[in-house]
Amino acid sequence: MVLTPLPDSRTEPDGSAVIRVLSYNVRSMRDDREALARVISACAPDLVLVQEAPRFFRWRKRAAWLAARTDLVVLSGGATAAGPLLLCSLRAAVERTEDVLLPLTPGLHRRGFATSVVRIAGTRIGLLSFHLSLQRDERLAQAQMLLERLDAMGVEHAIAAGDLNDVPTGTAFRRLAGRLQDCWAVRPWGDENTFSPDHPRRRIDAVFATHGIEVLGCGVPAGLPGVTDADLRAATDHLPVLAALRVPATRP
Repeated sequence: MVLTPLPDSRTEPDGSAVIRVLSYNVRSMRDDREALARVISACAPDLVLVQEAPRFFRWRKRAAWLAARTDLVVLSGGATAAGPLLLCSLRAAVERTEDVLLPLTPGLHRRGFATSVVRIAGTRIGLLSFHLSLQRDERLAQAQMLLERLDAMGVEHAIAAGDLNDVPTGTAFRRLAGRLQDCWAVRPWGDENTFSPDHPRRRIDAVFATHGIEVLGCGVPAGLPGVTDADLRAATDHLPVLAALRVPATRP
């Protein structure tokens, strides 16, 4: 099946920005890196919110390889955010970045957020890449911390995306969807489920946007020109989520 096209990135006459945002759990780039790069490149994103970026030996070199291979640049995150990473195109001008480590629960993995504020055309956008806990209570607490972090960024428009380790009926997913737009639910485009690539039965990855951002389409880009089933299966153990969004120009 060939997908109907998503809008291309562009700047509207009123200064608003149409952007493509990709969320992708890359499993530390332990799988087929060339397939991963092909999938990302075919999605033509302005912003990539990565989870499970390389965190150990020479992690910066591997993050830089992925950015260079996909004509993007590293914005923030990686090991310093315990896995979340932000990549962007040269369309984005960086205002500030911050890597946030979340409280560590003994016996569980360290989690964090990669955050940034960027300007694209006439818009100012807050970004947050996340990977929530496998443990229910900790996951719900992290979802609340995510919302508080977005509130503290001081921006009118923000995008949060990542691996929730939760489904839409779960408490953490519902906490986020209660405050933010769940972009797939607002305007589905492409496939829904993101895990696992061979037999996707669960939607545990999502792109969220603050109200005021217009969702033009969102979903798994299987069938997008240049994205093959073989590459999606080989790249990592999650399917990506691609969203096209229209962000209003920042008011003076």
